[in-house]
Amino acid sequence: MNHSSDATLPSPLPAGGEPGPAIARRSRRKRLAWSAAGIALAFVVYCAYALIYPERMPPAVGAIVEDLTGANPHPVHLLRPQNAPLSAVALLGKQIFFDTSLSASGTQSCASCHSPQHSYGPDNAFPVQLGGAHLNQAGYRPPPSLTYLYRQAPFSIGPDQGDTDAPVDMTQLASQAAGMQRAQKTALAAPAAPAMVPQGGLFWDGRADTLQDQALGPLTNPVEMANATPEDVARKLLQTRYVDQFRQLFGPAIVGNPSLLISEAMFAVGRYQIEDPSFHAFSSKYDDWLEGKARLTHAELHGLQLFNDKDKANCAGCHLSQPSKDGLPPLFTDTQYEALGVPRNPAIPANKDPTFFDMGVCGPFRHDLAQQTQYCGMFLTPTLRNAAQRKAFFHNGVYHDLKQVMDFYNLRNTAPEKIYPRDAAGKVRKYDDLPAQYHANVDVGDAPFDRKFGDQPAMNDQDIQDIIAFMKTLNDGYQDGKS
Repeated sequence: MNHSSDATLPSPLPAGGEPGPAIARRSRRKRLAWSAAGIALAFVVYCAYALIYPERMPPAVGAIVEDLTGANPHPVHLLRPQNAPLSAVALLGKQIFFDTSLSASGTQSCASCHSPQHSYGPDNAFPVQLGGAHLNQAGYRPPPSLTYLYRQAPFSIGPDQGDTDAPVDMTQLASQAAGMQRAQKTALAAPAAPAMVPQGGLFWDGRADTLQDQALGPLTNPVEMANATPEDVARKLLQTRYVDQFRQLFGPAIVGNPSLLISEAMFAVGRYQIEDPSFHAFSSKYDDWLEGKARLTHAELHGLQLFNDKDKANCAGCHLSQPSKDGLPPLFTDTQYEALGVPRNPAIPANKDPTFFDMGVCGPFRHDLAQQTQYCGMFLTPTLRNAAQRKAFFHNGVYHDLKQVMDFYNLRNTAPEKIYPRDAAGKVRKYDDLPAQYHANVDVGDAPFDRKFGDQPAMNDQDIQDIIAFMKTLNDGYQDGKS
């Protein structure tokens, strides 16, 4: 037999000259496989090109690439505060900030409630802190973080008042604004002008205009550092190991002038907060993402999308997430005031008195706007930077993690029975931490509060988890994939 003869090999075709069914199927599968491989290769090449030349891509393609890689397709340069050695005045302020001898108990300093290891907020989950001469007096509000206050404007009402040396009559401003419609908060959109709401200032109610004024408040508060008078503070300053620094910086006569001594001491504390970069580090994963140095996970990207979605979470309506036009990093607050109607916190000792209500801008600790009842229940919107590290949220510390906070936003109007207690008759006591006559001040117009009872909530459980994942990218200290 001649094994070299092709005539002896079986023909790949049947007698009719057409391929059989099995052979045809194999051929089609080969063609499909090669086509799929070609498409995949082309897509990979296209995405690689888009990553290298994002400016040449249309917006839709940029969004696809962003979703696939987690990179920011339009990175920016952020203008952070200058990082320089602390001035002599700021170094003096640092010593004052950590000095426990300035308290009546001899055991508390500014850092006791504003821990550097906890973003200059409390190091515990207590709704309020204990103070006083014997550390047995409960406060009324959880101490806010002292971070990211370097751009905080003085308290004003209505349009931005700008820098002015003329005294401002807050009562007159409030009266003028009383009949004007409240500005709606919409994520990624400028508010309608004028935004007739309180804005700026320090503390939860904005009663201090400068870091200098804020620093003095706790020193003479009977439930905090508990000095009876400012003169008591001055006497303690004269006994410190750094008293000679006051003479060197402000002249020898300062030790004989108690009011000037206190004023310069609090100015020094303010300079420490402004100059030390730990108060405004801008070192989060989100900052790196904005500058194109980090990639967000799918969950973090989806959370950012929801955070900025005006019809969903709408967080960015109050917690601004975009850099300013001149490149300043976002502070994640509009520094305005909102009445949110958070539930009453029975863990605060003062709340055991059913007639006591903390109403923020209109009292009880701020007195100049007590008669402007349209602001009752309004509190300062805090920064969300490092919020994922906090252990007590809102002005009364009623919640202790971000899941509880997000559930409040999601369910306050749609399922209030899950947020508020019931009275003896079984009726839900909505907005139970605000007198009934001021319930109209509570925000019901901005998403997600624009839902009605029984409506589908704005977010599902996965949405909430993704928003929390994004908020964790706002923690400072992100380095090499860790924060």
